[in-house]
Amino acid sequence: MKRSEINAIIREAIDFLGEHKFLLPPFAYFSPEEWAEKNHEYDEIRNNCLGWDITDFGSGDFDKCGLFLFTTRNGNMFNDDDQKVYAEKIMIVKENQTTPYHYHWYKQEDIINRGGGNLMIKVYGADENDNLSMDDVEIQVDGRHYTVPAGSVIRLTPGMSMTNTKKLYHAFWAEEGCGKVLVGEVSQCNDDSKDNRFFEPVDRMPYLGAIADADTSDAERFFPQVGRFPEIEEDEAPLYLLCNEYPAAK
Repeated sequence: MKRSEINAIIREAIDFLGEHKFLLPPFAYFSPEEWAEKNHEYDEIRNNCLGWDITDFGSGDFDKCGLFLFTTRNGNMFNDDDQKVYAEKIMIVKENQTTPYHYHWYKQEDIINRGGGNLMIKVYGADENDNLSMDDVEIQVDGRHYTVPAGSVIRLTPGMSMTNTKKLYHAFWAEEGCGKVLVGEVSQCNDDSKDNRFFEPVDRMPYLGAIADADTSDAERFFPQVGRFPEIEEDEAPLYLLCNEYPAAK
């Protein structure tokens, strides 16, 4: 991704968050120069990847396959000294912009439609070989536990939420014609370097959650990272640093 594209996405996100009265913490607006002067008081932000997070999942097309996130709080599931066992994110999902199929080994999360349009989530279970299972899927929506066929699309209107349990494959996007969605996530600790299992490489991803004649036994379909953090072409100065770009403490 180009830095100019990332800067534009951040500016657009700030406007959308403002429309929905969602306020970010002060560290969101630290300049790169300010970060260079920050000492170890801010190591929780550095170590646990709090802050701006923009990805196209390596697709090269953010509007078609990408996601804006800001992590407001997070612990570290692999550090016994970190007593924070929860995480919170705010996300913006655009119409027809897909976050590809993935699950988490360790993290359980609630995905919440905080306002705007409708969030569409397509779900599959994982079988014993980590392929997409064609068995029915047990889901939880706002405290209701029920079963749906594999590949069902759950429609979350503003105010609704869904629990993504461990090893539940899910892809999501904003419903066409209804506008962008402000999406909250409340979860156990988040670690994008170790706890994401994506189902397909980007060039074969099922945009809008559709799988066409998928051979789910094909082991080559499994890619653990799928370009979770983008490679950046520095065509202009960064407005704010992304959560994986902070300099070490002075």
